[in-house]
Amino acid sequence: MKKVVITGSAGFIGFHTSKKFLENGWKVIGIDSINDYYDPKIKMDRNKLLLDDVSGNYSFAKIDISDRKVRDILGDSSPDLIVNLAAQAGVRHSIEHPEDYLKSNIDGFLNILEFARTSKKIDRVIYASTSSVYGGNLRSPFSETHSVDHPLQFYAVTKKTNELMAHAYSNLYGISCIGLRFFTVYGPWGRPDMALFKFTKNIIEGKKIDVYNNGNHSRDFTYVEDIVQGIFLASISKKNIKVSDFDSLDPSVSFCNSRIFNLGRGRPESLEDFISEIEVNVGKNAIKNYLPLQMGDVPHTSADIESLVNFSGYSPKTSIKEGVKNFVDWYLDYYNIKI
Repeated sequence: MKKVVITGSAGFIGFHTSKKFLENGWKVIGIDSINDYYDPKIKMDRNKLLLDDVSGNYSFAKIDISDRKVRDILGDSSPDLIVNLAAQAGVRHSIEHPEDYLKSNIDGFLNILEFARTSKKIDRVIYASTSSVYGGNLRSPFSETHSVDHPLQFYAVTKKTNELMAHAYSNLYGISCIGLRFFTVYGPWGRPDMALFKFTKNIIEGKKIDVYNNGNHSRDFTYVEDIVQGIFLASISKKNIKVSDFDSLDPSVSFCNSRIFNLGRGRPESLEDFISEIEVNVGKNAIKNYLPLQMGDVPHTSADIESLVNFSGYSPKTSIKEGVKNFVDWYLDYYNIKI
């Protein structure tokens, strides 16, 4: 039986990714610090569902990946694959507390790569990057060949650093690495600090919602199950990831066994339309508090997903109409709310 270590397994995307691998017959070793960046209860509830999985193929270690002892846990687990989803998230939090991001996003990823360097069994390291690395890029849709040299906040800096770290380790030690730039992930079990969660909560409670850029945002909203499909397919694809298989791409993107792919829906939607879907599903109109564009934010994101489609067969299917409904249904059930 194949074994995968999934870091951040009690987090939003990590939880859904762990479920996906379990459903496909993998043994999953979950690692998470279960910190208090947001309410730990939701993390513990996610983790309990994984521990209760009928397959019995999920085990868990509570540790921060920035702790060097995580290398011992990885060694004892002897995984075939690592999916690194543990990170300090949140664009706005990175403006107020940039020091939090060094520990989790850079020191932690270094531990993952250092283990992979010494492992004789690891087939591939998959790691989470973000669309935020595109920063001030004005070309659309965002392509992996576009410049990412102008980040607008420190969160993006740490994720760009992860990409460079993976590239260097791949070049030096032959480690197969795939970085996935996530685009605005949403769905059931989402983080309480994310827009969909906050909007839904406040609309239900009759409170104002803060709508930045005066509502003129558009985002490549990507449902979590589509994100997880992309992670899984990138993990198991047998295609060679060297640039020779991607002649249409700029060779400077990769000259070793390391690649970066956009992981989005490939179809941006307006923020106002996204909010309208919440209103429909909770049966109440939002009280909107329009605000200017926030420091470190970008007005529009749009993913060119052709490279990942060609590499893995990735095919996102979930509309915001379906995805937002699924989230609201989960939210009402989880918090036992009747509307």
